Amino acid sequence: AATLQSLATFAIAFVARPIGSAVFGHFGDRVGRKATLVASLLTMGISTVVIGLLPGYATIGIFAPLLLALARFGQGLGLGGEWGGAALLATENAPPRKRALYGSFPQLGAPIGFFFANGTFLLLSWLLTDEQFMSWGWRVPFIFSAVLVIIGLYVRVSLHESPVFEKVAKAKKQVKIPLGTLLTKHVRVTILGTFIMLATYTLFYIMTVYSMTFSTAAAPVGLGLPRNEVLWMLMMAVIG
Repeated sequence: AATLQSLATFAIAFVARPIGSAVFGHFGDRVGRKATLVASLLTMGISTVVIGLLPGYATIGIFAPLLLALARFGQGLGLGGEWGGAALLATENAPPRKRALYGSFPQLGAPIGFFFANGTFLLLSWLLTDEQFMSWGWRVPFIFSAVLVIIGLYVRVSLHESPVFEKVAKAKKQVKIPLGTLLTKHVRVTILGTFIMLATYTLFYIMTVYSMTFSTAAAPVGLGLPRNEVLWMLMMAVIG
């Protein structure tokens, strides 16, 4: 039951992602890529730090899981805006004939982030006892993610606006309702893109989240492997 509750909380962010994509995508097409990327980064970053600072159930009762669910929703909302916005900014700043190459770089964020996240938890598992980790150690990566948010914010603020958007804005040709245009004039591409990403990230999260849960669960439910060994295997799998 506890595992299912954890996975349900994890899944909340996936509900929020398409909402974040639609909301931030709308404003990205209306006011610019740079401003919405700053807003999406802050949304995701603040939500992540809040998770690390949340009081436990023993302190605030039912509000603890409710606030956790809200923070996870915020993470998903911000990530939904981040993903498409970053890819768009990369491709719109790419030299001719290199849009695919530049557009691939933002997609490296998930595996690279997963690698370093696993490495961080692996390091903490070496430095702390299980009791210390469960008590406060798990909070450390969430709180220290604030450093990455500050660095990312500095980079975002230093960016120039996309030349493509500047050209559109100068001509005052912004679409009034971008989502409506997408769903009426680009239906086929939208459906294809949705199922391509659905297949890609279904496989990614089976390999990462499900395999971690199944491998560390005690037999006969799972394989009963030590957590550190599974973390190592997953890190090597991402590199491979």
